[in-house]
Amino acid sequence: MPKMLHTGQVIIDLVMAVEKLPQIGGDVLAQSAGFEAGGGFNVMAAAVRNGLPVVYLGRHGTGRFGDLARQAMQAEGICIGIREPAERDTGLCVALTDASAERSFISYIGAEGEVTEEDLNSVAAEPGDYVYFSGYSLLHEGKAQALLDWTLALQASVNVVFDPGPLVESPDAPMMQMLLPRIDVWTSNSVEALRFIGADEIGIAMDRLAELLPENVLMVVRDGPQGCWIQQRGERRQVPGFAVKAVDSNGAGDAHAGVFVAGLAQGLDALEAARRANAAAALAVTRWGPATSPGTAEVDAFIRESCRD
Repeated sequence: MPKMLHTGQVIIDLVMAVEKLPQIGGDVLAQSAGFEAGGGFNVMAAAVRNGLPVVYLGRHGTGRFGDLARQAMQAEGICIGIREPAERDTGLCVALTDASAERSFISYIGAEGEVTEEDLNSVAAEPGDYVYFSGYSLLHEGKAQALLDWTLALQASVNVVFDPGPLVESPDAPMMQMLLPRIDVWTSNSVEALRFIGADEIGIAMDRLAELLPENVLMVVRDGPQGCWIQQRGERRQVPGFAVKAVDSNGAGDAHAGVFVAGLAQGLDALEAARRANAAAALAVTRWGPATSPGTAEVDAFIRESCRD
């Protein structure tokens, strides 16, 4: 069976729930707070909970946060590809979720911002595997070039999944220009797609993305409660979402991405993989915390129950 090789960043989230964000110079009390593994961990947890073997091909640190990251990955059954920890600790993200279920982040990069081609070659990428490439990785000087060179050298039979994230805002950067022709699967939310292209409609953004990406690229663009859009070879479909009461949107997009790739790896067509991903994201927003993706059995049960309603 194929595996996912996740080349992004596992960090530790300090997750806090607040009624509203403080004004500049202000202060608010949080209703809850806790340390959780986050960042790339969320996607990997979603994938492995839905039957896809996962290897973390990113750095992890020496210290309290590195220990937490490794413990979380080991508890999920995620294989740690780069065995030796870096000398510095894993980074930290403060994740604030307000009463509207929206979240805001402040991140500090640690050991996960560094990698070498030798590190990346710790585990072989085999035909049919899915290499998950996060746009955040392009922002780290200690990682970006080595990861790009390694990715471009992969066999054509290895699927490259690209998640731009919120900070990659243009296709014009030199590294982005090099990576675009190698992308097999694009996964993002609508805001990220619109910002990346500079459009104000999802359909326009997807059409322009199709002009930049390879002919057979599979695109999935999440549209919040509305579900998602998928497009391949000029054919675009909307896949409806599921009605739920959201309490925390943190990690919902990651749940969607992980479950979507797991579905593709198990031979599902894009439409069915997207339907399952929508269900996973819907369940994820009903729970507090970043890595709240359900597993296969729960996704199945949720879809069956939704069909009866």
